[in-house]
Amino acid sequence: MSESDFAGWDATETAAALRSGAVSALEVVDAAIARSESLNPKLNFLVTDDYDRARDRARAPLGDGPFAGVPFLIKDLDDLTGLPTRLGTRSTGGFSAAQRHAPLIDGMLATGLNPIGKSATPEHGFLPTTEPLAFGPTRNPWDPTRSAGGSSGGAAAATAAHVVPFAHASDGGGSIRIPASCCGLFGLKTSRNRTLATDPGHFPMPLSVQLCVSRSVRDSAALLAAVEAKDSGLPPVGLIRAPSSRRLRVGLVLDSLSGQSPDPEVAVAIQDTAALLEQLGHRVAPTAWPAPLVGMADAFLLVWSKGAANLLAEAGARLGRPPGLDEVEPFSLAMAAIVAGAPEGAVEQAMAYLGSLRPVYDAWLAEFDVILSPVLSLPPPTIGWLAPDLPVDTMAERLTRYVGYTTPYNVVGAPAMSVPGTWSASGLPIGAQFGAAVGDEALLLGLAYELEAARPWAMRRPVTLA
Repeated sequence: MSESDFAGWDATETAAALRSGAVSALEVVDAAIARSESLNPKLNFLVTDDYDRARDRARAPLGDGPFAGVPFLIKDLDDLTGLPTRLGTRSTGGFSAAQRHAPLIDGMLATGLNPIGKSATPEHGFLPTTEPLAFGPTRNPWDPTRSAGGSSGGAAAATAAHVVPFAHASDGGGSIRIPASCCGLFGLKTSRNRTLATDPGHFPMPLSVQLCVSRSVRDSAALLAAVEAKDSGLPPVGLIRAPSSRRLRVGLVLDSLSGQSPDPEVAVAIQDTAALLEQLGHRVAPTAWPAPLVGMADAFLLVWSKGAANLLAEAGARLGRPPGLDEVEPFSLAMAAIVAGAPEGAVEQAMAYLGSLRPVYDAWLAEFDVILSPVLSLPPPTIGWLAPDLPVDTMAERLTRYVGYTTPYNVVGAPAMSVPGTWSASGLPIGAQFGAAVGDEALLLGLAYELEAARPWAMRRPVTLA
């Protein structure tokens, strides 16, 4: 069996082949490392490799976890024992290896996953593209002149390029869904508290969750089942294995929170997805973001910027002085400046406003089972269009244009997913976002399985694999 025979397998198929003895764990990890060494110079998805330890783990007896022996990547915002955590920033140069990792990473590794390294991220995960000044841009396997998205851009590029079958990812404002959309992958953002505990974040309110980006729905579903918290207070999801027979009320939103219409190719892609849903027997009706959600942009920016200010304060404590442009990016400094210039109590007021939006969202989701929208207003942009050293006004204008659909789900703690299946005329992936009521991941996964069967995406191959 050659490397190419199993490079296209998803994690579930890889694990089954390992259990049957059709292929050995060392063969699988050697092949993943070979693909990484071949493609990383072109795509730049890897920050730190863990090849030697991955081979050592592969030589040990195969465990009984559902993903025993399957190659994986850990996002470089999270610690992995034995490797440094660089956080996408120059200010962490010289960091020593982590001595521990979070319970969620423990839970993922308990499934038998075999990390081959740490995947690239923008500085502290702030931007929806992965182009940190510390490590250079991560490139999209569908077109290496384009962004792979962010902040889980390295994870998405490596998964789309068939280096690993899926990879760890996190989402504080769209960072699973955005790179999934850019790279033609499936990406599920879970409800708040759904998965095992992670280390406390730096934002003043909980926004981020963690799971993965994957090439198949079943891989994300199985990983969620493995790391689902038993004490979340939410209805349990369990292992969702198949499409649901339930026909859904789908609310269709095309304009972003800022009221801007998406690029025509994005609009056509989402309308095409809506037409497919109707062909499958679902009912689709137009809707609009509730007014209080539309008004959340300034409050979200202030809370997000407070997270940046906290992280820069930590960097300053390490350096013994406030970090400068040699250590952190202009955009990070600009966000910290927003907090420094805000009136006293403004962050607390912003948090209170955002905290008041859950009932508004719940009322909206009483009318619909899911909300369909774009993930992004544009297809994947060119490298440099959102570079972190752009003038702040230019960056603000472009971010407002590009990202306007994902953040409400982080604010209210609801699940949402990016589902592939449509491409632009030039062959760039365009994901469709679906959001559901808090705790209703099972509904999203059942719908994702149905869409995957109706319009399979796994056979599409990026240009880097042609």
